[in-house]
Amino acid sequence: MPTQSHPEETRNTMKIARLIYEGQAWAGVVESEHVRLIGRCGEDIPETAAGFIRFFGQQSELISHVTVPVSEAQLVAPLLHPQKVVCVGRNYAKHAAEMGAEVKDLPVIFNKFSDSITGPGASIKLPEISEEVDFEAELVVVMGRAGKDISPENARQHIFGFCCGNDVTARDWQKGRPGGQWLLGKSCDDFAPIGPWITTCDEIEAENLEIRLHLNGVEMQHANTSQLIFKIDYLIAHLSRFCTWQPGDLLFTGTPAGVGAGRNPPVFLQPGDETVVSIDGLGELRNTFV
Repeated sequence: MPTQSHPEETRNTMKIARLIYEGQAWAGVVESEHVRLIGRCGEDIPETAAGFIRFFGQQSELISHVTVPVSEAQLVAPLLHPQKVVCVGRNYAKHAAEMGAEVKDLPVIFNKFSDSITGPGASIKLPEISEEVDFEAELVVVMGRAGKDISPENARQHIFGFCCGNDVTARDWQKGRPGGQWLLGKSCDDFAPIGPWITTCDEIEAENLEIRLHLNGVEMQHANTSQLIFKIDYLIAHLSRFCTWQPGDLLFTGTPAGVGAGRNPPVFLQPGDETVVSIDGLGELRNTFV
């Protein structure tokens, strides 16, 4: 049951989560082994990505001393229905090399449907139409403010926070169909798990974080976000020349080397497999495939 905690000083960095507790959807702030419940999703707090982010941007409204143990709550996707899920391809040199691709002067940009969002602990169904489903650990940027034609110098002002992501990909559709079907290969249901929470960006050195992916306990990917070819500020500014960023939009920043398709022989996901994406300071995103 919820307990009363002692008031705490406001912190610069928060870990904002959505969770199911006693059959209801809540939003809260993760504090060590507990979650401070802030309000019910869809009642006290908007369910839309933009509304959710705007609410949590108002720190004066985050006063609550009701906490529950993390072990008694089911963490789910920290954000639902973003207007845009924008992704960057080939943003680590070693990954581009393992895929036989050249690094260009401009980033490769694609997107996922917002319905592909799912959360920590979710079971992801391997689609019958694909036999080559792959994993891609990624740092995900959560946008906090609307903006168009943003300068790189002002890009950080538009970031709300960061989380772990897995750009799950059906390789046989991404590359193997006529013309390449990036959108379809990237956008199957639940192909964009994020979480386990959103860490606000006040104290996060986003371009100096260790990022890893383990498959069934074996490390498959390991890099540092300092190795990003196109940096986060540049990506936000570059993309804002084409479209307007909105609160709650997501930017998947690219995956490092070690993906299944880049191995010899290739390693594709099978029923019963478990992936764990971990990034310094951002927690672990754990999913199983069925």
